[in-house]
Amino acid sequence: MLSTILLLLGVAVLYCSFNIISGLRVNIAAAKRSGLPYFVIPISPWNRIGQIFNKIWVPLFKKLPRKYWQDIEFILNTNWQYQENHKVFARLSDAFLIVSPGRIICFTENAEALHQITSKREAFPKPTEAYAILGQYGQNVVTLEGAQWRMHRKITSASFNEKNASLVFKESISQTLGLINMWLGPDGLGNKTFKTIEQDTASLMLNIIANIGFGLKILWPGQEFPADADPRLAKYATQEAPEGHTMSFVNALARTLDYLILLLVVPKWMLRIVPSKRAKVALEAESNFVGYLNEFLQDKIEDVRKGNNSEGLDIMGALVRTSYGDQPENGSATTGSGKKGPQIARLSDSEIIGNAFINIVAGHESTANVLHFAIVELATNPASQRRLQQDLDNILGDADPNTWDYDAKMNLLLGSMVGASINETLRLVPPVVDIPKMVSPNQDQPITIEGQKYLLPRKATIGMVAIASQRNPRYWPTKPSKISDAETDIDDFVPERWLQTESTKNETTKVEGADTEDLGGYSGSDTSAQLYRPPRGAFIPFSDGARACLGRRMAIVELVSALAVVFQKHSIELAVDEWANDEQVNGMSKDEKAKLYRMAQQSSRTTVKGATSVITLKLHGNQYVPVRMVRRGEERFVNWIDS
Repeated sequence: MLSTILLLLGVAVLYCSFNIISGLRVNIAAAKRSGLPYFVIPISPWNRIGQIFNKIWVPLFKKLPRKYWQDIEFILNTNWQYQENHKVFARLSDAFLIVSPGRIICFTENAEALHQITSKREAFPKPTEAYAILGQYGQNVVTLEGAQWRMHRKITSASFNEKNASLVFKESISQTLGLINMWLGPDGLGNKTFKTIEQDTASLMLNIIANIGFGLKILWPGQEFPADADPRLAKYATQEAPEGHTMSFVNALARTLDYLILLLVVPKWMLRIVPSKRAKVALEAESNFVGYLNEFLQDKIEDVRKGNNSEGLDIMGALVRTSYGDQPENGSATTGSGKKGPQIARLSDSEIIGNAFINIVAGHESTANVLHFAIVELATNPASQRRLQQDLDNILGDADPNTWDYDAKMNLLLGSMVGASINETLRLVPPVVDIPKMVSPNQDQPITIEGQKYLLPRKATIGMVAIASQRNPRYWPTKPSKISDAETDIDDFVPERWLQTESTKNETTKVEGADTEDLGGYSGSDTSAQLYRPPRGAFIPFSDGARACLGRRMAIVELVSALAVVFQKHSIELAVDEWANDEQVNGMSKDEKAKLYRMAQQSSRTTVKGATSVITLKLHGNQYVPVRMVRRGEERFVNWIDS
């Protein structure tokens, strides 16, 4: 019996070894045919098991002679894209392959290659298996490919138009004013240190996305709900749990997003038996949140059936109207002659919920992180903050934000230091540092880099390392760094680089076989015509092409309006409490204050460099940058310090 078991184990080991060796040989052969530089490692950096046990297998791999790993030492670290970005490609190549027994990955920062990949959806589809966990609440536009994705895309894109963008503008202004009141405190004076800027910007975007997604009006502390408001919506704006729930809508949504990775990755049965408070809170939050989504769905179905269509912004309501409004009961359209026409595309209830959920995830954390980093960077770079405020003075003056007109002001703001600061933040700390694609499983696919053709192996995974192309000095206006001994300021926050109007010398070439189908949604440029235009592919914080982020226009509108409201009448300074109290600061000379602020600037930059990417790039753990909001004219530092 024992000998049989040992024999079977031996056969299993030999079989696995054979598969590993043969798989590696096949992948190496494909890598050689590609014409690109390639490097061999035992475990793919995108292998989940390899990621979990990274700190175990990497040191073992580095026990081999140095020649096997010295060239790719940096990419063995899980956060290499953000920490090393362009430096890796400068050492290796604009595009290179990482070969392991089970997978080939092509990493590239080359703008020409990125433009080709994003322009040809059929040749370079999205690896939907990587997004499968985001379909737990219903299939959606992110988790699908092919004909199903096309249908979801056309239906969901209808809500992302300029009319709704103007509504987002108004709601963002209203919600940002509420945030400012909270920051200023009960006395309205401000000038108090707070360490919660990341959580506060997250709350701001949650409030905005609740309005965008469901038509809800979420209140800040001290605000009151209008007396004539729909009572069905008023109950969701409070901090108390309505009947049938153990958490308020806001808390359920916030906690679900806080524990999203845990909820998506760990099986529910395991969370139920694990003796962990985090697991219990995560399950409770998710249960409440899913309950709310179903309530919203039923309310909106009822509204459509009664003809009570809201005029406000409400993506879930729009999806419900598409599926339930003017839809024959048998599911088929009827022509004028009485004959049945083709079936009208509609989403199922679970797909409506799935798309509403993904809009919240995509539209909340990524935008909140960009706003957080933008405010921190402007506090860290006082000269840029002052120039931004000068532009706001010229565009908006002292006008009450509630009176700002979207059509009259948005393009002006986008072409000013406001738009430049947002673009520079997206360039340096984009929400997603490495956008995944894959090569069609049907055949190898060619790409051209500087006139040279390469053949990407079929089924290969592609890592479009956006943060590296966005830090490649080849594509950007640069000067010597003012804050380090670096040759260029490519790694520094310098929004002024976007104010250069000189066109890029790198003309974007037309991609043969590019997608031409109109799938709806915003199709304009992600940067203002008044700002610097890098080569196509060099700036892709929202990806590009047919699978670019649907809500990118909404995100830019939220960010522009929020920054404009924050800095129109206020300044943000780095807090210096770690080194001096208020009394000590008041007694300092200008030179002493400048030295003190340089310490805070260095600390801020170090903290931002410590960001890591899980779902999005952000500060994790207990990392934060303390800041103060002050009324303009009452600054201690940022109204005169140059760098």
